[in-house]
Amino acid sequence: MSEAPYGAWASPITADDLTAATVSLAGGIVDDGVRYWTQAHPEQAGRVGLWREDARGRVELTPQGYVRTGVNEYGGGDWTVAAGVVVYSAWPEGSLHVIETDGTTRRFAPGGPWRYAALFLDPARRLVLAVREDHTVAAAEPITTIVALDLDSANPEGGRVLVSGADFYAHPVLSPDGRLAWVEWDHPAMPWDATRLKVAPLADLASAVSVGGGDGVAALYPAWSPDGSLVFLADQTGFWNFYRWDGEATGLLYEAPCEFCGPAWTLAPAPYSIIDAGRIGCSPLVHGFGSLAVLHHGPDAPARLELIESDAVSVLVSGHGQRTLALLGYADRPAALVEVDWTTRALTPVRTSSDRVLDPALISRAQPVSWASPDGEVHAWYYPPTNPAFTAPDGELPPVQVWSHGGPTGFSSPEFRIATQFWTSRGIGILDVNYSGSAGFGRAYRERLKGSWGITDVRDCSDGALALVERGLADGDRLSIRGGSAGGYTTLAALTFTDVFAAGISLYGIGDLEALATDTHKFESRYLDSLVAPYPAGREVYLERSPLYHLDGLNCPMLILQGTEDKVVPPDQAEQMVSAVRGKGLPVAYLLFEGEGHGFRAAENISATAQAALAFLGRVHGFTPADDLPALDLR
Repeated sequence: MSEAPYGAWASPITADDLTAATVSLAGGIVDDGVRYWTQAHPEQAGRVGLWREDARGRVELTPQGYVRTGVNEYGGGDWTVAAGVVVYSAWPEGSLHVIETDGTTRRFAPGGPWRYAALFLDPARRLVLAVREDHTVAAAEPITTIVALDLDSANPEGGRVLVSGADFYAHPVLSPDGRLAWVEWDHPAMPWDATRLKVAPLADLASAVSVGGGDGVAALYPAWSPDGSLVFLADQTGFWNFYRWDGEATGLLYEAPCEFCGPAWTLAPAPYSIIDAGRIGCSPLVHGFGSLAVLHHGPDAPARLELIESDAVSVLVSGHGQRTLALLGYADRPAALVEVDWTTRALTPVRTSSDRVLDPALISRAQPVSWASPDGEVHAWYYPPTNPAFTAPDGELPPVQVWSHGGPTGFSSPEFRIATQFWTSRGIGILDVNYSGSAGFGRAYRERLKGSWGITDVRDCSDGALALVERGLADGDRLSIRGGSAGGYTTLAALTFTDVFAAGISLYGIGDLEALATDTHKFESRYLDSLVAPYPAGREVYLERSPLYHLDGLNCPMLILQGTEDKVVPPDQAEQMVSAVRGKGLPVAYLLFEGEGHGFRAAENISATAQAALAFLGRVHGFTPADDLPALDLR
């Protein structure tokens, strides 16, 4: 074992390894015994392909295509399959395509100004339902509706509008007997604040009734059970628990102080499986840890939750039936897509996100940590520096990066990520904070951030870093903070309004809250009403909390990274921040990635980001990385 300062350890994990032989998996469907799933390829600029596996082998169905949708900018529900028929949204044009059972592929709906998501396929009716975003209208915002599309026509008008009038729609699902269920909500609510779950006969949509949700309740992810009832998730209890509507009344199916879903940032399918009329395959999240489970329910006995043995720490279930797919995240190895047999409990591996196997001694595993705050306990994951080939000099404490996740209504799980190991194997600790306002811990925890974004999250990230210092786990002079999007705002605010951190790294972060409120996309255009204050009435609050206008409090170097095509946080936000910091005479490095949007997808840009961040922290914290890194223009 060699002795070297923290940060200067040589690691076998290179920046290129962050994407090499790695795919991003997002669940899938088992249809008549055939497996379907999508995987994103960073080496192909993040292209998402749709795959099928049956007895004949594994094949990509879209080798020249890109499966994705731009509805609400975050997409979701961009493909589905039933009875061997596949439909998907093609990126970037947004058109819909069908792959028939004989393998023929054709376009059946135009894209362009129309975008489609939350796809639902009824093969017997040759009908596709979709949430459609219409950019043809001359309005301040695109119009969102639920439409029906005929699989056997070209649908030149972008489908037939079924439901309209609300600001947003999600999760249209059709029962075999022709009843349509859907979720809707209006500004200024987000889908984790308040939604309405409605049901109506397809032949008489004007007779729709609300069966779930309402003021202060977010009802999500409806699915029809074989007995004709409607199952869904809602958070009336303070947690997203299962409910059932039997055609006349709605009742709580199972109450537990845990979450069975997360916030609906995308229009992805339901994160559970209707196995049969008395069983639901699901993934409860308890104290930040996910697991596989079967919820047994029925009229003759109380509902009970049966856990399935697994070493997974995060779980995403998708598809319905006796056999479905689940994406399992582990603490010590890459995530894997598995087929779950809900009756035998057998888990059959399908695909791993990476074939690379690391030395177990090199892997830093998440350690749950918490500390007190005026609002209650705050949760995080600590990843200590770990490398069996190195030890630090006696008495030296490690530099630590505090990570603030995006959202801010987001969640960081304890699963293995090569990006985390990149840092810990070099001798840099990571504190991944689920600050107040995060998902995964119930509505009360989420709502701690109401009206206090830029205050409560900053306090929690700063206090978490100081808690590590107090416990002898971090060097108080070498603390940095890093975040992307909303986490980038928390990063910039922490650097501006506190003196805890010696450096900051912002990825497509928000420096000007007023600019975000006036220049962002429809889905988040009123998000800040609850997080900050109603705009423009509360304009002064926006200015008070915008780092761009309070650089007098900034006294440390920064690295700012941005994509040219970001529609959520436009590049001018980053450029204004860079100019202002340089104008103050502080060191700042700025990397602008051509063609990238809100989140970097291209392998070369992900690698460049890691190299720049390592070079930056080496300069600021006073260590010399063992890597051969490109020069960083830190001016």
